[in-house]
Amino acid sequence: MQEEQADRRNVTDEFKGQSVDAIKAQLDQRRQPLEIAIENIERDFNAGTIMRNANAFNVQTVHIVGRRQWNKRGAMATDHYMNVHYHPDVESFRAATAGKVLIGIDNVAGSVPLHGYKLPRSAVMVFGSEGPGLSVPMLAACQAIVAIEQFGSTRSVNVGVASGIAMYAWLQQHAL
Repeated sequence: MQEEQADRRNVTDEFKGQSVDAIKAQLDQRRQPLEIAIENIERDFNAGTIMRNANAFNVQTVHIVGRRQWNKRGAMATDHYMNVHYHPDVESFRAATAGKVLIGIDNVAGSVPLHGYKLPRSAVMVFGSEGPGLSVPMLAACQAIVAIEQFGSTRSVNVGVASGIAMYAWLQQHAL
């Protein structure tokens, strides 16, 4: 009990006092079949937030496409509990996710509204960098592009926020 009280990591009480490997092994037993990808073109600081959201929703896999370096501070070490795979480019990512439905989350022309879209169970949701969004090659690789509806004056929500909204929408359709 004293060890649990001394554990200051950002983990739920269930995992206090356990090693990273023990926590990851337990999470692996109950992961959601959802995968996500972060197209890391600009070493966006939001990648850490996306990783933290992926941990909160216990997604199966996180793919980092592009630069291996990303701001891990925002993840608050949650990446240690995740299955993270790196891909140098869109083509290698596509090869690694063959047979899975790639769903781009971006508010580009031709995207469909999230609220009415049936997200596939075996989806890989793909998020781009803040500002430029998904690259042209990544947009072409996706079977669908889904946008989060906006009602205010701003053009978009932050990509870290968008990732949480989109992952939660998937959970509503498949896990809750």
